[in-house]
Amino acid sequence: MTGSLPGGPRPAAPCTAAVPSAPTEGPGVSDSYLPHHGDDGYRVTAYDLDLEYIPHTGRLAGRAGITAVACRNLPVLALDLGPFKIHKVLVDGRRPARWSHRAGKLRITPDRPLPAGTAFTAEVRYQGVPQPVRTREWGELGWEQLDEGALVASQPHGAPSWFPCNDRPDDKAAYRIAMTAPTPYTVVANGRLTSRTSGSSTTRWVYEQTAPMATYLATVQIGPYERVPVPGSDVHRVPQSAAVPRPLLTRFAHDFARQHRMIALFEDRFGPYPFDEYTVVVTADDLDVPVEAEGLAVFGANHVDGARGSERLIAHELAHQWFGNSLTVADWRHIWLNEGFAKYAEWLWSEASGGPSAAVMAARSRAVIARLPQDLRLADPGLRRLFDDRVYERGALTLHALRTVVGDTAFTALLREWTAVHRHGLVTTEGFIALAERHAGPGVLDGLFREWLYEKRLPELPSTGPEPGPVPDPARPSRSRVQPTG
Repeated sequence: MTGSLPGGPRPAAPCTAAVPSAPTEGPGVSDSYLPHHGDDGYRVTAYDLDLEYIPHTGRLAGRAGITAVACRNLPVLALDLGPFKIHKVLVDGRRPARWSHRAGKLRITPDRPLPAGTAFTAEVRYQGVPQPVRTREWGELGWEQLDEGALVASQPHGAPSWFPCNDRPDDKAAYRIAMTAPTPYTVVANGRLTSRTSGSSTTRWVYEQTAPMATYLATVQIGPYERVPVPGSDVHRVPQSAAVPRPLLTRFAHDFARQHRMIALFEDRFGPYPFDEYTVVVTADDLDVPVEAEGLAVFGANHVDGARGSERLIAHELAHQWFGNSLTVADWRHIWLNEGFAKYAEWLWSEASGGPSAAVMAARSRAVIARLPQDLRLADPGLRRLFDDRVYERGALTLHALRTVVGDTAFTALLREWTAVHRHGLVTTEGFIALAERHAGPGVLDGLFREWLYEKRLPELPSTGPEPGPVPDPARPSRSRVQPTG
């Protein structure tokens, strides 16, 4: 393989992980919603991807190196991978291994079974035109060809559209992503840019993400972008940059001018920003919704209007760096821990920046979803409703109800401990409930989580307990009014 694995040599990843109060989740058990994705027989420590992309043909070619540890006696290991042509498969760098590739699974048979606890490497050389993963629920996922370049939006299971992987949210690993593309294109990927080498017509970009990352959060973004700093980022300790098409630079500078204040606010409420830097990509194409990835977020041209019409989405995607990316759900049924928290961050930003308070936003939200069918159980919405608007809204309402009952001080202390204890780890609904009950004290939350998370009927918002006060903007108080955008 070219180069070294992210962060240098690493010990084998454990085959069990601390997943609070959730004995049925975590490594070794298939995800309850996507049981055919991933392989519970091993854990990945690091991915080393060395890829080359040709835009006018859409062809992708590369070598993928996987460092892992067997969790049980492993005669065969399976990787998730789309319909690429496989050229060679190696295990532990020895002679080529036997393999079969069909129905989205690359099954590799080493020359002898891998005993439980054994660290091993696998290398796959492949090429082809990436095909998005097609789903009935959410359309196409993963690699997407743009008019100029490509983007990757994999949540929840589109990662196999561009690299072989153990595609399950609870198997987080370090990454090294090297991408060679024509020199006029800019390549953005997860982590820190460690090198950029230009030849006669191509440039090779190498990024390293040493923080553990789920496969669905791995990404590359390729296009004719200008690399610019985010306005105001020079006053904040977190490096913030952007990749933006030149015609959109002026609108971008206005619309993202308050992002550094959002980071300051969220650090005050949620704890330190969990990664080394934060990057924003704006594509020249319109996107239905923005996309979060670890350490970066992707917006469409339609989200940059020069009037901050999508500012709530800027807050939402930023909040995912804490909730979803650093703290990753151990199983997809806990999705409200990603989306409900990011939605509530929108309300916190509105409150802090002079817009409607979280209480007003909660009342509006409840009025809307009260008119919708009462048939969703938030703690287990089902695969088809994984990204239902009610998961977002009712998740945020659950947090507002909790904040109302326990008060602002306890609520902030709870969130900061939640993100600190599980930083770069796995989380479950049961684990959050246990921590919340400890912060609230005996009997304070009786019935609250049962009604909001496990019953289908929409509860009333609490009318007793300390009223949540306005959230101050720790970066710079503002008298301006932020109009709600949805």
